[in-house]
Amino acid sequence: MNSSRAFVSLIGAGPGDPGLLTLRGQAALQQADVVLFDYLANAELLRHAPQARTIYVGKKGFSEYISQEEINALIVEQALAGGGQRVARLKGGDVFVFGRGSEEAQACVEAGIAFEIVPGISSAIAAPAYAGIPVTHRGDARSFAVLTGNTKEGGAHYERLSGVDTLVLLMGVRNLGQIAAELIEAGRPADTPAATIQWGTTPQQRVATGTLGTIADEVRRAGLEAPAVTVVGEVARLRSELKWFESPAELGHPLLGKQVAVTRTRDGSSALSDLLRARGAEVLEVPLIRFESSGEPQALQARLRDLSGVDWLALSSNQAVTALFTHLDDLGLDARALGGVRLAAVGPSTARSLREHGLRADFVPSTPGARHLGSDLPARPGEVVLHLTSQVAEAELQEALEERGVVYERAELYRTVPAEPGENELERLKAADVVTLASGSAARHLAALAGNDFKVAVMGPQTAEAAREAGFREVRVAGSPSLEALVEAAAELVRSAPPR
Repeated sequence: MNSSRAFVSLIGAGPGDPGLLTLRGQAALQQADVVLFDYLANAELLRHAPQARTIYVGKKGFSEYISQEEINALIVEQALAGGGQRVARLKGGDVFVFGRGSEEAQACVEAGIAFEIVPGISSAIAAPAYAGIPVTHRGDARSFAVLTGNTKEGGAHYERLSGVDTLVLLMGVRNLGQIAAELIEAGRPADTPAATIQWGTTPQQRVATGTLGTIADEVRRAGLEAPAVTVVGEVARLRSELKWFESPAELGHPLLGKQVAVTRTRDGSSALSDLLRARGAEVLEVPLIRFESSGEPQALQARLRDLSGVDWLALSSNQAVTALFTHLDDLGLDARALGGVRLAAVGPSTARSLREHGLRADFVPSTPGARHLGSDLPARPGEVVLHLTSQVAEAELQEALEERGVVYERAELYRTVPAEPGENELERLKAADVVTLASGSAARHLAALAGNDFKVAVMGPQTAEAAREAGFREVRVAGSPSLEALVEAAAELVRSAPPR
């Protein structure tokens, strides 16, 4: 039976670069209960729908894992399930450009399900643009046509295209030799410039150039396969002048072609991911840990109500700051409740989190880390330090303080527990060239989940030590406690290594 809540968004995911998703597409993903995606839709876009169940409906060339009819039925089934759901169908490129999106829309019409079309940037234009090839150019090309290279659907009648300046072929790499021969037979000169772009707009982009008469051999020699876009026309000559995306590392893309896995919490910030993408990396955000409420809420709240006798509050993570103010708010309190104590932050990032809540840390060690916080904190013997942390905090802070005669107390603000990545995320994680680790907990969980055969970049020495103890052999520490330095550490790790 139909439901008023059932709704389907047919979303064009763009050609591969996740930054080319439209704002409307992002909003539809954020509202989705279920996301159906295929291999042409960058799986990185699923980060916009962390709450949704994801279903892979991969189709590749003539080797289909699931038929189009089965996809249509699955869209309808998921939209009607449980009294009605919001379904996002994420499709590579544009929904209506050789994407069979119209058939999926028709399935919604037949089932009486409301739907929307969210156009995407077509690879027919974007892939050539990222290869430095405009599909039109004054004096060379005033018109272009987009063709399917799938010869299973019958002849293309290339003789009708004699007046079109630029031809763009989608899905034609397998039949490129036959297509080129038929175009030449239809009257297009064999010396017409041509180029084929594989995985256009992504770090895996590769380009072969030649002429209409030679492009099939050039593609074969370069080992290019689907997905690929072929451009035939005088505009292909402009690539040598306008090539920009495949810039060398010294021009700002040291991570081009590299896969970087960013391990974070489910709700973590993607600021690091944005910096990595700006340096050319393909980024996979993998939640390895998640935070839960304290297992000792009554004891914690009693302590927060009465901080008498406490000289210092020690905060050793951004999450500790977030959790502290959540608990204060639950108690009807605010920052004034901390007025009688001094605040110590484990590093600059935690200090920034405090500033966001209107508080300035009284002490931040020059070298981030619990051990340095414990050894350098200007607390006198007999003073009390209350450490607000999780249940798995390392003992370095306690040991360093007690060695100096400082009284150490601890309260559990939150709990850190493993987060299990999905099967698709786990497979992509195992293929990463480098992994960034935000904490010792993340290092231990990564080793347990996927082994320790990874190059890892970390922010500080404490996480580096935990990573080495977990068995990781190639560990690079950021030169300073900043996201920019962490990106540089990742680049140093993989600069001379080929993609895994």
